[in-house]
Amino acid sequence: MPCFRTVFLLLAAWLTTATAPAQDYTAGAIKVSKVWTREVPAGAKVAAGFMAITNTGKEPDTLIGGSIPIAAKFEVHEMRMDGGIMKMRQLTPGLIVKPGETVVLKPGSFHLMFIDLEQGPKRGAPVKGTLIFEKAGRIDVEYEVEPIGARDLGDGGQPAPKQDTKPKGGGHGHH
Repeated sequence: MPCFRTVFLLLAAWLTTATAPAQDYTAGAIKVSKVWTREVPAGAKVAAGFMAITNTGKEPDTLIGGSIPIAAKFEVHEMRMDGGIMKMRQLTPGLIVKPGETVVLKPGSFHLMFIDLEQGPKRGAPVKGTLIFEKAGRIDVEYEVEPIGARDLGDGGQPAPKQDTKPKGGGHGHH
């Protein structure tokens, strides 16, 4: 039994640390959480950053920029549908976060672009960076690195569920 108890305690400790929540960062009325990026293929020149930004204050604040040591440029971007076509654009002067609002930066939506990568993010090696807000100022963060294809922090790179495009009712009802 002592061996079983030791294995159980080690397994419980590993599970506790493996699923620990990402760190939160705060400056002024801005709280940043779930900060992450993805691995990219060798030789890639761009990567993206994702997070949740909450404004607990009474005035809007704007994410106007930042930096990350693995890239020459750092930009705030938006992806959205325009006439049935997905378009990406840089947000100028930045991403406005209204009072009481949480804005989630995620794949296919608002995100950060790390351009002219000197090296790609690698799984198991968090990357430090800095966010710059118009009112809250600088917030130093650390990006957890998820696998290529990850859609959210901690999803392990699982592919998004496929849409079912088959007709309902067996597919033979409309001959």
